[in-house]
Amino acid sequence: MTDTATFTPPPLSEILENCAYLDDWQDRMSYVIELGKSLPELPEEKRTPETKVRGCASQVWLVTHAGEGADPVLTFEGESDAHIVRGLVAIVLSIFSGKRASEIAATDALDLFGQMGLIEFLTAQRANGLRSMVKRIQDDAVSRLR
Repeated sequence: MTDTATFTPPPLSEILENCAYLDDWQDRMSYVIELGKSLPELPEEKRTPETKVRGCASQVWLVTHAGEGADPVLTFEGESDAHIVRGLVAIVLSIFSGKRASEIAATDALDLFGQMGLIEFLTAQRANGLRSMVKRIQDDAVSRLR
């Protein structure tokens, strides 16, 4: 597994390009699972009630790290106990990690997932969980804007 301190998610442009190349929804889901396998395990001490994302059927944890300033750069760590959701976490980290709080707050992540052709293949529970992850990250970003 990769160390969480040095993990860099794949660039969003690469994920979008790969999803555009994959015509079959099963191939896309396999790709999402592969992305999840690249995600490092979140240390046990970071799996707390405070880092757990509510609204997800699977267990999902997200940890936010903020830089300094009125519009800090935020980075994230995350994990899930479910293979597909773990891949969705990896994509969410690619979308948001390393960006300024204002940019995170203004990003339409669900539109990006639509462009990847993933939203329509998620169960209602997974789609709700994805929305919960995005909301949590964007709420964290907004709370750090001064």
